[in-house]
Amino acid sequence: MQYMMFVCSDSEPDTDTAPEPDIDVWVDTNDKSGRRLQGSVLAPPTAATTVRVRNGELLVTDGPFAETKEVIFGFDLLECADLDEAIEVARTHPMARGGRIEIRPLVALER
Repeated sequence: MQYMMFVCSDSEPDTDTAPEPDIDVWVDTNDKSGRRLQGSVLAPPTAATTVRVRNGELLVTDGPFAETKEVIFGFDLLECADLDEAIEVARTHPMARGGRIEIRPLVALER
């Protein structure tokens, strides 16, 4: 099953003083195992463009879609047997301590 993993900031990071895991080790480990299909860091929220259509009118706004303190830093597309495995992969990501990780299963759409 595929899961989208959003890597986000958090206003209440972990206070544990132990060193955080190395992101390069995390990426290498999950790439080699086939659990991480792809991933990327995103440009900062200041580079975001929001697109909406209201009453037939195109509305384009600079910046993220919502005013919030938390931002999405990046994403990883995972291939895991189930949610438990996806949670374990997310648990070992460095941002699980310094930020937060959101996992969502991908839904296969019929066309």
